[in-house]
Amino acid sequence: MKNIFTALATLFRWIGKFLSTTRSILGNLLFLLIVVMILTTFFFEKKPPIIHNAALILSLSGDIVEEKHITNPISELLSELSQTTQTPAETLLQDVLDAIHHAATDSQIKCILLNLHDLGTVGLDQMQTIGEALNQFKKSGKKVIAAEDYYQQKSYYLASFASEIYLNPMGAVDLHGFGAYHLFFREALEKLRINYHVFRVGTYKSAVEPILRDSMSEEAKGQMQGLLTSLWSLFTTDITRQRSLPEGAIDQYANNIPAKLTAAEGSTARLALDSKLVDGLKSREEIRDYLEKQTAPAPDHGFSQVALNEYLRTITPSYQPPLVAAVNTIGIIIAEGMILDGKQPVGSIGGDTLAAVIRKARLDPAVKAVVLRVNSGGGSAFASEIIRQEILELKKAGKPLVVSMGSTAASGGYWIAANADEIWASAATITGSIGIFAAIPTFENSLASLGIHSDGIGTTQLASGLNLSRPLTPPLQEALQMTLNHGYQQFLSLVANGRNMNMEKVETLAEGRVFHGKEAQQLGLVDKIGTLADAIESAAKIAKIKEYSASYIEKPRTLRDEMLGFFKGEIITALLRQTMSKPLAQQMVHLTAPLREFLLFNDPAGLYAHSLIQGASLLEP
Repeated sequence: MKNIFTALATLFRWIGKFLSTTRSILGNLLFLLIVVMILTTFFFEKKPPIIHNAALILSLSGDIVEEKHITNPISELLSELSQTTQTPAETLLQDVLDAIHHAATDSQIKCILLNLHDLGTVGLDQMQTIGEALNQFKKSGKKVIAAEDYYQQKSYYLASFASEIYLNPMGAVDLHGFGAYHLFFREALEKLRINYHVFRVGTYKSAVEPILRDSMSEEAKGQMQGLLTSLWSLFTTDITRQRSLPEGAIDQYANNIPAKLTAAEGSTARLALDSKLVDGLKSREEIRDYLEKQTAPAPDHGFSQVALNEYLRTITPSYQPPLVAAVNTIGIIIAEGMILDGKQPVGSIGGDTLAAVIRKARLDPAVKAVVLRVNSGGGSAFASEIIRQEILELKKAGKPLVVSMGSTAASGGYWIAANADEIWASAATITGSIGIFAAIPTFENSLASLGIHSDGIGTTQLASGLNLSRPLTPPLQEALQMTLNHGYQQFLSLVANGRNMNMEKVETLAEGRVFHGKEAQQLGLVDKIGTLADAIESAAKIAKIKEYSASYIEKPRTLRDEMLGFFKGEIITALLRQTMSKPLAQQMVHLTAPLREFLLFNDPAGLYAHSLIQGASLLEP
């Protein structure tokens, strides 16, 4: 018997050594493969494409962003070597605008073909900017063609700026209106016996409602209804103007689908054609034949074409640092994502990270003014204040700061904008949400249900601190509420000082109320309506410089940031693609966003200036 156990022990030791050695070898091989691929990417210079009477395929793939979050040279290299096309996780807004602008004067580009099939998250303000660029392109006499099997609501909005819109005979145009629907977790938290201690200021501060309620409050519904109605009006007005449709045509289409489908004998494609939403019904082969007549023939593809990413290699990007250091520079700093404490990678706004970039601009003698592009629903109040303090130092140095708001610049996003010399927004920007809250979970009841209890003794009533295994003591709860009240007053004060308003006026705009860009301008929270380019031009005027260049001041990216971003993006994308369909994956990301954001919160004092309402999310199905 002893020999048997000895033999088994020897066998298991051998298996353990084999697995350990195999794991080590595979790990080393994977590491070497990654190193080789990265080095190959850096040293492998791809030649610019040869373009001859081609269609520019404007592929708006993945999320449309102001700053790319993930650098993925490995996937790009694999795609190049295998001659396959991978859908980008993100498309840079400025790349799209640069390509459209350059193509208008490029004699070898005969038309633009919109490819909207893989369009991800995009803000209405971003789509308006792209649409205006397409309108400028059409003034060159060239066509913009949209041809899809199926148009989602956001993709149809962009298609409406095309010279011609075609739809597959089996396709449809989905126009269903804007909605704001969230998951509410109160009952689930109760069943899990998790106590969420919530402190807030503001009747309209709805960011904490998902953990406090099972439904949206009447105050939040009223506010949201007004906001959605205004943004939907902007959306439908643009489409009706571009398509020369009668007023109210889009509402008629969306609200009378059953009756209209009956008239179209159940054909969604014919319904779209009868409603003049599209110019014709064409199969994929018919589209290829049509494009052959617009461009030079190409045996490999059917018609001469160039992809967006390839075309970008032939042009000089906007706002890149010049080869020779410029004397007068307008620095552009991107602030996109949730505001978190400390240093954060691209995709989030780290208080320390963004403050360091602003400090870099302050200390650079070539930078005469800064444009801060804000696209954020807020987050940590402490991090927001760290950023604002650095903005004040920039202004003390005599350098103007102009804020350009993206889809959303609310709560903490407005906190960091309030002291700007000038604030620009789009008509579709969501801003305001002046208010703060604190949300702290404790798990004493959850643990007790498992037979786990916390006990001990301390020298003061606050000795247990924020011990998540124990309930918050009354003195601590009182202290948190007082701290929150102070933070709210600080928010009101900085807005009053930054916008030259009296406190009474600010209080009427606060308590978490949100506004669209035009409304915010009328109320004094925003100065002007315009684009990033408009804000840059204004910053130069404030700085009193006529000859200047504008360039991005980027956050430093470590190898660790790049690798974590790569693996995070690859793993999440692979999981979503393997486990669920694309529409379902988008729904899951959208619906669970509030809970995911709560899990990321890291303010040292537990205070947050954050808005539940995100501009881009209103366009999601």
